[in-house]
Amino acid sequence: MKDKRILYVSSEVVPYLPETEISSMSFEAPRLVNQQGGQIRIFMPRYGNINERRHQLHEVIRLSGINLVINDLDMPLIIKVASIPKERIQVYFIDNDEYFKRKATLTDEDGELFSDNDERAIFFAKGVIETVKKLNWSPDVIHVHGWLASLLPVYLKEYYKDEPLFTDSKIVTSVYNQSFNNTLNKDLVNKIKFDSIDDDAIKVLENPSYNNLMKVAIDYSDAIIIGSENIPEDLNAYAKASNKPILEYVSRDEFGEAYTTFFNENVLS
Repeated sequence: MKDKRILYVSSEVVPYLPETEISSMSFEAPRLVNQQGGQIRIFMPRYGNINERRHQLHEVIRLSGINLVINDLDMPLIIKVASIPKERIQVYFIDNDEYFKRKATLTDEDGELFSDNDERAIFFAKGVIETVKKLNWSPDVIHVHGWLASLLPVYLKEYYKDEPLFTDSKIVTSVYNQSFNNTLNKDLVNKIKFDSIDDDAIKVLENPSYNNLMKVAIDYSDAIIIGSENIPEDLNAYAKASNKPILEYVSRDEFGEAYTTFFNENVLS
């Protein structure tokens, strides 16, 4: 993948958050491409439980300062950046005091989803795209990890469909078994409709469950990677019925070769 530009958009990345399948692969995949001579950018939310001092995050003034409209409210976008030690990999953090200052990721101390996770997902999707526009960096591939990032494909293909920077970008979504119980805020679909996104594209989000979020991501992706050994059967069947290229689950030991071959034959060709 030498000289290819790959944008990684993830809800979590090690070493900034604990190790999970998502956070690990959101580090391992970029590191692999980096070692092969590809150009990479990683984006994740700047949750309040990320230690900024320890990880040496700092604000990038030239990228910060714009407002994103979320459900008719202006929300300031702050961009921070850090480097993964020894890897020469930069990570960009999407930040906003209202959405990401709290000292937790996606749930409160009782394990309940935050009521504004729906707006956080919209803000994250828009924030990544607007920042990449400011960087004027046109990715060959955008690789999405985690349900908080799952709205990026539909926003890119609908809301930003006339943005020339992404005209030739392919979207790959990894589907994991890291889901959640119940649903996000039921008003999510109306907040997306506020951005004039086609009603048919998001009708399934009238019930904003984990599976339905990932189905919308699959609909707007060009290829799918199965990131967990076992994913919900409903999602597995939906991905296969999409007739899009699928990389079935492979262990971390075999991941590098399988990932490289899949990208070269099904995404970058």
